[in-house]
Amino acid sequence: MQALAVFPSKKRVDLLDIPEPRLNGATEVLLRLREVGLCGTDREIASFEYGDPPSGADHLILGHESLAEVVEIGPKVRSLKPGDLVVAMVRRPCPHPECRACRAGRPDFCVTGDYTERGIKGADGFLTNYVVDDEAYLVKVPRALSDVAVLVEPITVVAKAVDQASAIFARLPYDTGPQRGLALGAGPIGLLGAMVLVADGFETVVYSRDSEESEQAKLARSFGAQYASSNTHSLESLAQASGKFDVVLEAVGFAPLMLAATQMLRRNGVLALTGVPHEAATAELNAGRALRNLVLRNEVVFGTVNAGRRDYLSAIQNLEQFMALFPESVRELITDRVPLDEVPQMLKQKHGIKNVVRMSRAA
Repeated sequence: MQALAVFPSKKRVDLLDIPEPRLNGATEVLLRLREVGLCGTDREIASFEYGDPPSGADHLILGHESLAEVVEIGPKVRSLKPGDLVVAMVRRPCPHPECRACRAGRPDFCVTGDYTERGIKGADGFLTNYVVDDEAYLVKVPRALSDVAVLVEPITVVAKAVDQASAIFARLPYDTGPQRGLALGAGPIGLLGAMVLVADGFETVVYSRDSEESEQAKLARSFGAQYASSNTHSLESLAQASGKFDVVLEAVGFAPLMLAATQMLRRNGVLALTGVPHEAATAELNAGRALRNLVLRNEVVFGTVNAGRRDYLSAIQNLEQFMALFPESVRELITDRVPLDEVPQMLKQKHGIKNVVRMSRAA
């Protein structure tokens, strides 16, 4: 069978033939990949910015946003059967007993940094025809979501951010209720974050560099968000025009904008950072004003990465809600479905909003 892999030491991305996997453990599951989503992480790994092959290997099979069908199960698998659709969790626990997060089943909060991530760090990904994984890391998806279920993994980023924001708001001595939300970025994470806010009743604005006439802008408006382009509006003008925001979901990874977002919060507001800026990036900030606001206005800024099982379950619920409220908008997020042999070119130049690799047809 075929797989798409990056060879970091050779600065190469190639299709290769590998043997089909077989079940070895009692709780293992053989999966046929149906679709794999591509994202900025895959493009950065394919540009050799990071990405670590499994121990002893010279290549890393790419792909971490998966939708697969169960083909065969081990004798001790209880929650899945052949024909079920699943998404696979990305991050896997570190081996260290002292890491309470990993021992509690939440490697997304790993304290040692010695975790693995399929398709990213120390473990092969899903851009291949078949994989074997353990039942513990597979989340069943309703078949009714089959045409959009590849979006579950990126939604988990937003689901986790919203869950943490909700926990922060719970500290307040009153019920805040839906208010104003801002999504920074009109890529898949930004638009999915805006969908969560709209579905939860927030008056929502999407802010991005794409023009007011772009497909991203049209899509944002189609599910009830407002759209503002950085080409015609400064970030500060948004707050001046209609007020600051209770929740800001950042999904750009651009350091100056991430810092500027701290000034967009209402009193008691929350800023969730999901983008990862370049390590050497610099930006100017009035540190005194920013820190003063954090203290005197009870503001909270936090970063979030990866997701746990409950975030996957929340993401599935979010997706079901989206498909009830604005199904065509969800489907329009996926702008390209391509075969595996077109992926090397797709990794060099993104087309549309969300690119998906079709690994196999529905059974």
